[in-house]
Amino acid sequence: MIWVDADACPVVIKEVLYRAAERTQTVVTFVANQSLRIPPSDYLRTLRVAAGFDVADNEIVKRVGPGELVITSDIPLAAEVLEKGGEALNPRGERYSRETIKQRLVMRDFMETLRSSGIPSGGPAALSQKDRQLFANELDKWFRAR
Repeated sequence: MIWVDADACPVVIKEVLYRAAERTQTVVTFVANQSLRIPPSDYLRTLRVAAGFDVADNEIVKRVGPGELVITSDIPLAAEVLEKGGEALNPRGERYSRETIKQRLVMRDFMETLRSSGIPSGGPAALSQKDRQLFANELDKWFRAR
């Protein structure tokens, strides 16, 4: 089972997930606080949650099980998923791990402090073709390890 933090997930990554769900016959659930359009499939589902801060994240954490994969760029969500025995992958193909998640959380908090102090920190770079390929490769590794 794969869970997707769908509100911020890039369309090209969703498309990779659509194809992977069909190819591997794996259920992929897109969790969002808005209606989503997905292709008709026995393996693709949507779960609409109420609007609000971290509502989708909390629902994913509540439902994720050990060994299941969560696609998210939200580092605190990834940390909670790892705590529950799940796995987490961001749309750029970076696998979150128990060894590195604390460092990622510290850096995230530091950058948030800079932004709230009025210091421009810039946003993430646009998703590149290399990022998409890395994501697809890491997703395939997860499937092979199952």
